[in-house]
Amino acid sequence: MITERWSSRLGFLLAATGAAVGLGNIWRFSAVVGQNGGGAYLVPYLIAAFACAVPLLVLELAIGRHLRTDVISAFESAKSGYAPLGWLVVGGVFLILSYYLVLAGWVLGFLFSWLVGSQVTFAPFTDGWLPVGYFVVVTVLTGGVVSLGVRGGIERLARIVMPTVFVVLAALALYAATLPGWDRAATFLFTPRFEALADLGLWSVAFGQAFFSLSVGQGIMLTYGSYLDEGTTLLRSALVITVADIAAAVTAGLVIFPIVFSFGLEPTLGTELAFTTLPAAFATMPLGRVVAVAFFGLLFFAALSSAVSLLEVGVAATANTTGYGRQRATALLTGGVLLAGLPSALSYSPVDLAFAGRPVLDLVDESVGTFALPISALLIVYAFVWQHEFSRVQADLGRLYPLVRYALPAVLAIATGAKAAGVARPAWRLLVGRARGEPLVIALATLALLTLVALVMWLSRVPRS
Repeated sequence: MITERWSSRLGFLLAATGAAVGLGNIWRFSAVVGQNGGGAYLVPYLIAAFACAVPLLVLELAIGRHLRTDVISAFESAKSGYAPLGWLVVGGVFLILSYYLVLAGWVLGFLFSWLVGSQVTFAPFTDGWLPVGYFVVVTVLTGGVVSLGVRGGIERLARIVMPTVFVVLAALALYAATLPGWDRAATFLFTPRFEALADLGLWSVAFGQAFFSLSVGQGIMLTYGSYLDEGTTLLRSALVITVADIAAAVTAGLVIFPIVFSFGLEPTLGTELAFTTLPAAFATMPLGRVVAVAFFGLLFFAALSSAVSLLEVGVAATANTTGYGRQRATALLTGGVLLAGLPSALSYSPVDLAFAGRPVLDLVDESVGTFALPISALLIVYAFVWQHEFSRVQADLGRLYPLVRYALPAVLAIATGAKAAGVARPAWRLLVGRARGEPLVIALATLALLTLVALVMWLSRVPRS
């Protein structure tokens, strides 16, 4: 039984919004919008967010608050013998965190570079060992925040970071509105092309982005729900988090796309924008250094808050199932993430660590980053809605219950099938133009890798004394 609690509802909302607002909103959202036709993408994205992601968010919060326990113990509560499914979810989150911290390290490196005026670009940056060093720094920093606890670490960080993120976003958006490409950017972002809605790949990408951005299906909100007081209205909280999450994503688009169109950049370049083309624009625009520092500072704070939430899932599970204290569990998980993320960090370094001709980080992203979330979400719905119907959880869902029981599994199965069949286009491509593996093979390899990680974590646990 978990005894820690948020100090207030505002503290919870800030922490949960911090978990949701990360690289997925600011970097990935604009990349996906650019690659999928601008306004054509917003319609399925908003439908996915409010019709599917919000019900799953309420479900996770309700499970956590009702059971007052971690992901693994919650699965065991649903049905005896289901703990391995919980380990599978935690293992997926662990692997996602291992390469997410590498990306966060890159952001920190670019932030420091622009602060000191060196204005580094991606190729020279990854030719040295700095990316590996920044990965270590961000990992240790994330572990340090989590080790301080729910109120002293996670909530305190959120109270500082989230207001800062939104203030900086608003300031950058006001600056972007003065650029000559703002009108074109607004038209690109908000003009829907309804004929594109017949594209199954567009819907698959939109649903994947909605789940990824809101941090649902990963056990994060289940864990955060276990620290929640009984008086909090879950649906209202879920809507506040969702609106804040979407607002951050759209505002980021209104920052990035005016720069793109003002300086003749290509909006379909995807994630290459953040580390290659936008820095080139910053170097030539008025107040470019100030804008660059604000942009990469914003990215880093958002990435850190999300990384903390990902690590907390594993720490809560490890502490609760082994009897370790928070500090010991955090140290163990932080060390594990360092080891697991090192191959991804080395893949963009002088070592150029690769497998089958592709950087390890790209392979982990193509596999775990693409398939772990829908698999985890399906497991949560299966265990807590189909296998065991907790009456209090069902009451918290209210009218959302039919959506969670029937619509969500269908949507998740179709989206996962589309990805496995190669119908869905890649959403977070790190190397533009690089050949990708067979989607079905990657999907099966992902499931095998998650199972292996879950098995290792389960075998290494220490029973309570």
